[in-house]
Amino acid sequence: MNKSETIKFVHSTTTPRAAAIAGILFAALFTLSIALVRMSMPADLADISGWTDVTRGRVSLAMGLMPFAGLAFLWFVGVARDRLGAFEDQFFSTVFLGSGLLFLAMTFCAVAVGAGMSAAYQIGGSQVMTMDVYLFGRAVTSQMFNTYALKMAGVFMFSLSTLWLRTGVMPRILSYLTYAVVVVMLVSVSQNLWMVLIFPAWVLIISVYILILNLRREPTVSRDGMTAQ
Repeated sequence: MNKSETIKFVHSTTTPRAAAIAGILFAALFTLSIALVRMSMPADLADISGWTDVTRGRVSLAMGLMPFAGLAFLWFVGVARDRLGAFEDQFFSTVFLGSGLLFLAMTFCAVAVGAGMSAAYQIGGSQVMTMDVYLFGRAVTSQMFNTYALKMAGVFMFSLSTLWLRTGVMPRILSYLTYAVVVVMLVSVSQNLWMVLIFPAWVLIISVYILILNLRREPTVSRDGMTAQ
């Protein structure tokens, strides 16, 4: 193995490991953000006075964490594609990549609307954030996240599990389990906000599995300094 081949091998071994860790980081940050928002919601969402300084502070923290969660998700998409390697199917890979990016874009849009509403209230109070504006912004945020973003997350999971079945790069049982999770998530997510956490939990499982595989294949270094399998 020459020097260029060694560098290429080391790069292909360490990069997926770092990306798998990023998938775990996404799961943690995304879960924390959703939990903060859910625990801050007043009993009556239509009552703007139900939001206090404490709950608005929690929501602001959740919105501040979401961009970092999105960055980590991009790394997870990278490790998922790297896992497919040369067996990547162009058709399903396009759906897989596009749905992942759409999920991230719609999530960011929903967070941006919520952050804009919070900033408007801090600047002008109830004179700016009237009940009509609040109800409209809440409805838009809910639709973008619960209807569009999470549906794209379901398509992301479905297309990736299909690629796993076609290529055999992941256990078949994991693909079938993903199909079942997609059905549960698409049916139940609009009824319970906590069901949203199914998606980061799935990302966590996949990331941990890939990380374990990479750790088992950790390269060894010979006496001449060359890296070997």
